[in-house]
Amino acid sequence: MFPKNAWYVACTPDEIADKPLGRQVCGEKIVFYRGAEGKVAAVEDFCPHRGAPLSLGFVRDGKLVCGYHGLEMGCDGKTVSMPGQRVRGFPCIRSYSVVERYGFIWVWPGEKELADSAQIHHLEWADNPEWAYGGGLFHINCDYRLMIDNLMDLTHETYVHASSIGQKEIDESPVATRVEGEQVITSRYMENISAPPFWRAALRGNGLADDVPVDRWQVCRFSPPSHVMIEVGVAHAGNGGYDAPAAVKASSIVVDFITPETETSHWYFWGMARNFKADDAALTDTIRNGQHQIFSEDRQMLELQQANHLKYPDRKLLALNIDAGGVQSRKVLDKWLAREQLS
Repeated sequence: MFPKNAWYVACTPDEIADKPLGRQVCGEKIVFYRGAEGKVAAVEDFCPHRGAPLSLGFVRDGKLVCGYHGLEMGCDGKTVSMPGQRVRGFPCIRSYSVVERYGFIWVWPGEKELADSAQIHHLEWADNPEWAYGGGLFHINCDYRLMIDNLMDLTHETYVHASSIGQKEIDESPVATRVEGEQVITSRYMENISAPPFWRAALRGNGLADDVPVDRWQVCRFSPPSHVMIEVGVAHAGNGGYDAPAAVKASSIVVDFITPETETSHWYFWGMARNFKADDAALTDTIRNGQHQIFSEDRQMLELQQANHLKYPDRKLLALNIDAGGVQSRKVLDKWLAREQLS
């Protein structure tokens, strides 16, 4: 139920700084590590000797050493050596295309010969000193498509996140969805409202008054296989809202990389990129902590939603106009899956 011939965020560089990392991506058990000259590598998490997970081993001189009997693997999946044994004839294990870019490590879990790093979406905020980024990682026990649904319909903020970013005006404002190529865009604009607590704090963080009416916007952009970037922000009312000058607004991009693990679990790399007060590390920490609480609330809801789906697999779900973003995103995914099955 997930495309494999695609680039997914597998981990962050700090996760492989000291030792190999075992992670399942799209059903593939993979070990990530730094090989020769510190270059990131990814191979099947399976020792060809006795089937031990190579992620329980260590790296020595750029080689991945199995923690069971000391077998050494090369980045290409070939066995290099083993103490006191002749192992050059061992069959290769699978190696994966992997790229380190934009502060993330990306993997292509499908057919290696189809991998093209040019297909990794350009992230302007990730290599621009005028932007700051802070984020984290959750393991969530639900179908990755439920998270896409969740992010492409922010109506739930009024209820799930009532104490931080939710407000009744979200329910009361119309939502519009359009498809541009393979990107799905859902947008909502609110005018002359009070900022909720999270956004009042963001206004203060940008040196702006937080007790005046604001215009607020949410523009959700889904790109296959499972990336959602959400432009969010508030501006002092009457200055153009989304298009207001930087001097009167606090705006950001909510970053969501959703990486399937199994049919009912995924890795969720979340964060926020902002182009104001980019050198303010304390503000970055404050925003990250606020997001952590918000996404923790999402995790609880989504995991219990998944449990209901598993218990009642034949129950028909209802689709409303607010679900259009998720519905259209799934249609794009279905096209990717169909194309992959034909190849």
